[in-house]
Amino acid sequence: MNKLKFFVAALLMIVAGTASAQKTGYISVEQVISLMPETTRIDSLLRKYQSDSLNPQFTYMVQEYNRKDSMVSTKDSVKLSAQVKNQIRQELEGYAYQIQNWQQITQQALQGKQQELLEPIYRKVEAAIQGTAKENGYAYVLNREALIVVPPADDLLPLVAKKLNLKVPAAGAPAAAAAPRR
Repeated sequence: MNKLKFFVAALLMIVAGTASAQKTGYISVEQVISLMPETTRIDSLLRKYQSDSLNPQFTYMVQEYNRKDSMVSTKDSVKLSAQVKNQIRQELEGYAYQIQNWQQITQQALQGKQQELLEPIYRKVEAAIQGTAKENGYAYVLNREALIVVPPADDLLPLVAKKLNLKVPAAGAPAAAAAPRR
């Protein structure tokens, strides 16, 4: 029985020693994303998406609303059956709702498009972080934004930036514009 207790105690000491020897690092994923040259391209693609796709949709909805509203509010509306008038009024309610909530609809569409465009960049950054951690013996890598106190030596940003061929601004220099959140 004493041999078993000794064995368990020795095993626990070995496990504890191994666990304490594992390195833990941290990185700001958002900062890496903001350094990526693809981020600038994504910003311009989002602006183009808004001007080429979303703005014309809004213009079309307003035009359709006005056209259908004039169909039921002019003298000629007496020629329309009650069923047709009700259908047009229902369509008008739908257009009115979309027009009133256009800002929210646009924001959701832009966020969806942004997420679609950022997904490959996040995968690339994640692969670089995982590769860097493995190459440098880090068992755990935490997101910098979740930590309050961090030792500078465990910041993986310079190593990941090097792996991705990115230039990290000097500590006192202003960083690139923050990348949009997913």
